Amino acid sequence: MSGGANAGKALTVTVGGASYARIPIRTRVVMPGDDLDGFIAEYAADQVRPGDVLFVTEKIVAITQGRSFPVAEIRPRRLASFLAKYVTKTPYGIGLGMPETMEMALRECGTPRILFAAAVAAVTKAFGRKGDFYRIAGQRARAIDGPTKHTIPPYNEAVVLGPDRPREVAAHLKALVGGHCDVAVVDINDLGGNILGSTLDRAGEQRLVAILRDNPLGQGHESTPLGIVRAA
Repeated sequence: MSGGANAGKALTVTVGGASYARIPIRTRVVMPGDDLDGFIAEYAADQVRPGDVLFVTEKIVAITQGRSFPVAEIRPRRLASFLAKYVTKTPYGIGLGMPETMEMALRECGTPRILFAAAVAAVTKAFGRKGDFYRIAGQRARAIDGPTKHTIPPYNEAVVLGPDRPREVAAHLKALVGGHCDVAVVDINDLGGNILGSTLDRAGEQRLVAILRDNPLGQGHESTPLGIVRAA
């Protein structure tokens, strides 16, 4: 079942002299308790072809792993509220800029690591350098998604952590869809993207990031948490 592109984004792109189609797969909303295998089998298994790359957003993997938490059920400690005040806000998401998401970062990464990342970032930001907090805190902190007004309910009122064991998930899903295409678990937004785990080699992952760099499928009401990259 194909979906639509992120507004203003083309579904074909040229990278390294080769053209690739980015094919969105529209789905229903993934809910806590859903089975990822059944979801992929229902929406993607009959759409992939040999040589394709099936990419799966990290959010649906995390949700099916039970890593989504309603904001109302998170009780931030005072430290989380204090640290959240100093997080740079962007138009693309709340990040750790609210007490509830910072609280989950403290739980995920450990208090010492978050405090060290915050201390280093406070010093380097004074000299005009940005990004040290997430570089030190690591991927688990970077992957935390907070609620935004553009997020599909009920996740507009939830904090979703990054997926657990994404490389293993990618390998499992590759076998599930027949083993004839590669699979990548991706974190793509309007600021860029990361491959959290895949069955590709490093060069293949770098190429996939370049292909998806402009966030062609979006991450809001487009309802396209799966997609296929195919040589055009």
